[in-house]
This record gives sequence, structure tokens and C-alpha cells, in this order.
Amino acid sequence: MTSSPLFSSTDPPVEHLLAVDAGLHTGLALYSRDSKLLWYRSHHLADQQKLKRLIATLLRSAPLPTHIYLEGGGPLAELWQRETLKLERVFVQLHAGQWREQLFYARQHNSGRVAKQNALKMATGVIDSLSHKKPTGLRHDTAEAILIGLYGLLDLGWLECWPPKKEEH
Repeated sequence: MTSSPLFSSTDPPVEHLLAVDAGLHTGLALYSRDSKLLWYRSHHLADQQKLKRLIATLLRSAPLPTHIYLEGGGPLAELWQRETLKLERVFVQLHAGQWREQLFYARQHNSGRVAKQNALKMATGVIDSLSHKKPTGLRHDTAEAILIGLYGLLDLGWLECWPPKKEEH
């Protein structure tokens, strides 16, 4: 008996988007091509070695992320970028203002505190709409990763609009 590959050479690879809010507390969210939020979490990383191991695991574990959208800069972002490009995946680095301007009204992100409060509210709505899980207590880094992913879905055209249009019956 032979095992069949996950996809044949004629099938396109299954695409997934990994959203990252890079920092000491790293927020993560993984979306499928059909705009489903598969999981979200936060990791506290004490040093760069732990981050390197986390990056290697995430980028090589099923479901494989084909697109990485990352908010952040400096050495932490460089670790993500280096590994992503080595694996020939799409890497998009952005700053908070980019996704906040796309998803929020100006009054919703006129200060960091206000932006984080609104991120928590909006991320809960994303979980309600795009995940099979019920929202639980979110850290702001996880909420922001969820929204970075939402921005990525819209940017890639995997999701037409936010909030999604109601289907008529």
C-alpha cells in the first residue's frame, strides 16, 4: 500500500496566513484560505533562542503557513523574516498604523490605550464570525494578532469585506 501525498503536483498548495504581533509577548493567529480563524494564542518568550525555536516549529508544522503578516521591527522581526524567506513563504511586515487605519475609525485608535481596548472588542467579533470557538479572555497581543490577520485576509483578497455581509436566505 502506498501513501498518497497531501496534494498532487496539479493541485495548488493549501494556503494559510499566520499573523504575528512580535514582541516579548508574541501574539499569534492562524487563518485558512477560506477566512476561518483556526487558532489564536500568545507566547511569552524570555530570549531569542526560544523565539527561534518557536518560529521554526510554527513555520514547519501543519497546517503550513504560506503567508506571514507581522507587526513589529528590529531583531525579533528579522528572525521571522529570515526564516520565512528561507522557506520561500510570503512575508509582509507592517506597523500598527497600517492595519489600524484600515480596520478602525480615527477616533478608535487616537491613543495606544484606546486602540488596545478597541482591538480587544473587534477581535472578539472576529472570533465570533470566523472561528468555531467561543471567545475567551484575550491578551491585547493576541487580539492584535487576530486583527493583523484580518488585515492580511482583506489585503490578500481572501475576505471580501469586514464585517462580512449577511447571507440572504
